[in-house]
Amino acid sequence: MAAPTNTRFAVAVHVLTYLASCAAAGRTTPVSSDELAGSTAVNPVHVRKVLGPLRTAGLVRSRPGAHGGWELAVDPKTVNLAQVWQVLQGDDQVLGIHGPNPACAVGASIQGVLVDLDRRVARAVLDELSGITLDDVMSTAGFNAEDFAILLP
Repeated sequence: MAAPTNTRFAVAVHVLTYLASCAAAGRTTPVSSDELAGSTAVNPVHVRKVLGPLRTAGLVRSRPGAHGGWELAVDPKTVNLAQVWQVLQGDDQVLGIHGPNPACAVGASIQGVLVDLDRRVARAVLDELSGITLDDVMSTAGFNAEDFAILLP
């Protein structure tokens, strides 16, 4: 199976979990894009591109400057993954529907079927993600307060 090309959601959940873990550890200093990039194994620019829309949505905040960085702006118990998905995915197609040849008998009629299927899949994704909070992600991953101590500066 081919690897997904859009990793924004996965990186966002990873980074939000990292920021929530830092807060749970009592960290009072922001987390740099470089530190987040090290944890996610992606470029710091990609981390910032993912965090930008999350900042606009009020899920994270940033502090500029040499000692700046990122912090979680919400309680992990109140943020569900559907909110994160909607910020990053919006109304974009989930299935990657192509533009078929309208002169083809199949191509002329398949588009409506695929668009409807995409809407149903998107609704199912949102329904599933709405029941999972950032706090649930931390719990499912097995994090506990002692684990967070390593995240302190």
